[in-house]
Amino acid sequence: MAGAAAAVTRRAATLLLSSRFRTPASRVASLIPIVGANNRRFLCASSVSARTAEPAEAASQLGETVKDFRKRLRIDEVKGGPDQGLDWVGKDLTVRGWVRTCRVQSSVTFIELNDGSCLSNMQCVMTSDAEGYDQIESGAVTTGSSILIEGTVVPSQGAKQKIELKVTRLVVIGRSDPTTYPIQKKRATREFLRSIAHLRPRTNTFSAVTRVRNALAYATHKFFQENGFVWVSSPIITASDCEGAGEQFYVTTLIQNDTEGNNFNVSKIPTTKDGKIDWSQDFFGKPAFLTVSGQLNGETYACALSDIYTFGPTFRAENSNTSRHLAEFWMIEPELAFADLNDDMACATAYLQYVVKYVLENCKEDMEFFNTWIEKGIINRLNDVVEKSFVQLSYTDAIDLLVKSKKKFEFPVKWGLDLQSEHERYITEQVFGGSPVIIRDYPKEIKAFYMRQNDDEKTVAAMDLLVPRVGELIGGSQREERLDYLEARLEELNLNKESYWWYLDLRRFGSVPHAGFGLGFERLVQFATGIENIRDAIPFPRTPGSADF
Repeated sequence: MAGAAAAVTRRAATLLLSSRFRTPASRVASLIPIVGANNRRFLCASSVSARTAEPAEAASQLGETVKDFRKRLRIDEVKGGPDQGLDWVGKDLTVRGWVRTCRVQSSVTFIELNDGSCLSNMQCVMTSDAEGYDQIESGAVTTGSSILIEGTVVPSQGAKQKIELKVTRLVVIGRSDPTTYPIQKKRATREFLRSIAHLRPRTNTFSAVTRVRNALAYATHKFFQENGFVWVSSPIITASDCEGAGEQFYVTTLIQNDTEGNNFNVSKIPTTKDGKIDWSQDFFGKPAFLTVSGQLNGETYACALSDIYTFGPTFRAENSNTSRHLAEFWMIEPELAFADLNDDMACATAYLQYVVKYVLENCKEDMEFFNTWIEKGIINRLNDVVEKSFVQLSYTDAIDLLVKSKKKFEFPVKWGLDLQSEHERYITEQVFGGSPVIIRDYPKEIKAFYMRQNDDEKTVAAMDLLVPRVGELIGGSQREERLDYLEARLEELNLNKESYWWYLDLRRFGSVPHAGFGLGFERLVQFATGIENIRDAIPFPRTPGSADF
């Protein structure tokens, strides 16, 4: 019967679309498939006119209204309050989630259920008289399976939790083969969990990291919105290199292949007479790349809307397999018009203190978990960021400080060389006792072309914000607003001015002093969770030789 109805529907569609046999518009409504009370699909035989029927009347005859959206009850709402759920005692509720453990005893079964909303599991106690107990007997309720449980909240007899759920009904939604499910009760290495990145959010560590990452993202938007910033979506595809480092991924359609990346002959790539790739025949008519930063685009909107921020993915083709680098990562990049480097440092300080405080106040259970299992003392370290004053000193003073320390570093310390992570951490952890430190006024030779040149003509108005355990967390600068200085700097670095014509226009038409900074979001997640490897701070890490999932 269903096949016949589908055939009629297809025939109706054919009648509507045929160029030779056009159906009058007044009869369109009568050909729309309707679901009747007996759940059978049929074509409406009524002669309701699509032109004359009232919308409400037509809707009542052609379908049902969409139900109201209701937020589903989650475990953190039950157990997350100050009473840890005791105020829910006596109430009936329904929870859905994934089984962490199922312990079957002679008279009672204990199911630990987690729905991802918090670290805590809901302990569900089930006896043989509950509906669905046959699923326990059949072995369908195993670690990793998804289930629905209805029951009544009661005080717990155990010491690990204040409440538990006395089960009245259990429904298995999705089974999980216990012999092949890769996440078991024993601890797994981070390396192994990266190989099953599609399942690792079901572990305590990665569910907690994800919730803190979510809280940091929310707090980021909240901070900037509360301070009058406008969120701007910067492009992912660009024709310019913001950092001037040349470590970019090409975006091209000159390589056409099948879905598996096979069967392409390189001789088909169009070339010019001198043997170079003919980019004029590419999709954009010139070389295009995945962006390494949204800053340059952000500046254009800051020079119209005053204060903006971007928050999106960026990419760098750096062949580095360290615990500090990703090929794909997210960046937060605010831009402030009518601002100098001091304003920039003040904004970076206020932002960092705001988001860290938000996580400490709103992710307490997860932060306790990190404090116990990932980095002992992390809560105190983060509290120092919120409560202590940030210190600033010049790059020149920082070099002098490192030289006079007589400490032996792996990398050399010399004016004109960039500071390495070991130098940055020594300054913030040892010299200033865990206080965040801002280093400012770096040599122009080690900084990007867009940074404003200082009066000494040797340094630029740049700053790096250093924090304990990580080193540099934020990098920013006052942008060069003077057209002649910016053009000279582009020439000095052999960058093509034609590629930056629009960026230079900002200096031609109503230029203003402006500043901004960039923050690698994954490094912020590392800083807030204590996670050592940056590949564990993002859901699906992209690194050299690895683009799975």
